[in-house]
Amino acid sequence: MLDPRITKLADVLINYSTEMKPGENVLIEAIDVPQSIVGELIRLTREAGANPLVTIKNNEITRSLLIHSSDEQLQLIADVESMRMKQVQAYIGVRGTHNITELSDVADDRMKAYQRIWWRPVHGNIRVRETRWVVLRFPSPGMAQSAGMSTAAFEDFYFNVCTMDYSKMSAAMKPLERRMEQTDRVKIVGPGTDLRFSIKGIPAVSCDGKLNIPDGEVFTAPVCDSVNGVVQFNTPTVYQGMRHENIRLVFKDGKICEATGSDTKTLNKVLDADEGARHIGEFAIGFNPYVTKPMLDILFNEKMAGSFHFTPGAAYEDEADNGNRSQIHWEWYAGKTLITVAEKFGSTTH
Repeated sequence: MLDPRITKLADVLINYSTEMKPGENVLIEAIDVPQSIVGELIRLTREAGANPLVTIKNNEITRSLLIHSSDEQLQLIADVESMRMKQVQAYIGVRGTHNITELSDVADDRMKAYQRIWWRPVHGNIRVRETRWVVLRFPSPGMAQSAGMSTAAFEDFYFNVCTMDYSKMSAAMKPLERRMEQTDRVKIVGPGTDLRFSIKGIPAVSCDGKLNIPDGEVFTAPVCDSVNGVVQFNTPTVYQGMRHENIRLVFKDGKICEATGSDTKTLNKVLDADEGARHIGEFAIGFNPYVTKPMLDILFNEKMAGSFHFTPGAAYEDEADNGNRSQIHWEWYAGKTLITVAEKFGSTTH
């Protein structure tokens, strides 16, 4: 029997997030998820008069492709997926996983080639810039374990978060967006954290369920050379299949000059990917009322109520651009901090 919560989630994705219209095409990319959510997305796409294009992927297969890859092979995949992405007006990425560290043993040079040749041209360029898109995780026992919850309790939590009234949230976040648009100086203090930077002149963007599910953040970017101080992140994160904890960064004039954590060597290898990887491309405040504690999932952690995230790597060129360019974009999160913003020097708001 079909879980009615799956139908409700599919309805959010088709009729709210991507707003599918008659005659349009949508690419549904399903990775390690049940057939039921794919079937409902197809059905509701057709009810909207639109045309679904479906691809089914598996993380174990992706791992094998990357481990045994050549640049020529990756380019072939990128060419095919680029052609396909250019045929659609919308993209829905439903991403599950049976093992969050599935890609952890892919060689570093192959992961960099994947990002450079395949991922960024197809998703960073065509999808992000030319389609209406939304991405989400799908619940699994592994996600429940990462959240420290039973499978049943996590599913209840998941569907409450992902099918909330995002139109109501959209209206409620506008005052924060306006405040950040007016802000010059930001100061963040907390355990192990004393960070200062400017966001003057850089747009603030509300995230209300149109691009990510779950959602609930307003993001901008720091003026690239303005970041100074230290930040201690108090939530774990996974990047390219590797878990990192207790990340501590020291900044001088916008650049990360010191980085330590549970795997300092790997952390610095990522930050040495290119010049932009040691500068910050995004600053955001999260406030989804249903996400109250961290788990090993970026899309949930970055929306956690009472948190902020600070992202080494590429800025969002078309939305909140501070000029930073990089092949990486890696969100890190912290909570229980005091954020002070100033419209101008000497005037503060908490």
